[in-house]
Amino acid sequence: MQSSTPAGRAGRPRSAAADTAILAATRAALVDLGWSKLTLGDVATRAGVAKTTLYRRWAGKNELVVDAVAELFDELELPDRGSLAADIEGVVLQFAAILARPEARSGLMAVVAESTRDDALRERIRTSIVERQKRLVLEGRARAQARGELPPEPDAAEAARTADLIFDMVAGSVVHRTLVSAEAANEEWVRGLTQVLLWGLTAQPTEPGDG
Repeated sequence: MQSSTPAGRAGRPRSAAADTAILAATRAALVDLGWSKLTLGDVATRAGVAKTTLYRRWAGKNELVVDAVAELFDELELPDRGSLAADIEGVVLQFAAILARPEARSGLMAVVAESTRDDALRERIRTSIVERQKRLVLEGRARAQARGELPPEPDAAEAARTADLIFDMVAGSVVHRTLVSAEAANEEWVRGLTQVLLWGLTAQPTEPGDG
């Protein structure tokens, strides 16, 4: 007898519209309820989907909230404003504007706090947020090198270390400024951060015994 299930059909395909609604509902619930009171049942109700729909996509609240926050940072785009300094200022101002949104603040602070006790959650933050947004550093550096603003980096391992350092400096500075110090990352502050970063990127390395 032939099976009544179509060959190769492992289950109902995921709906992009449902995913979007679920992630938006997660961010809204974070703002309204906070991390401790947020439940997948509440998110399902807000999104208008069955609770089983969430469990087919996410193992639990930790994974769901990370993806909800990651979707916000996926909005970041590196503008082409004609110079490395202007490009950096443009993307940093975008980043600061996202962090100023209540759903971004609530979600990011919650998952970072939880990750201190959960190695798997920390890894998901790294892969879903940090590694995905390093694309901005790589794109910006390649563009600046094409303009002749930065020298080429033929050593792939050293280039990767530099990209990590740039990302850490920018992301760490903006997160600390906006979420820890609760100060505005306005144009003046962003301009100063950019100047410090560019000084480090364009400074000539010193040889042992120099100076």
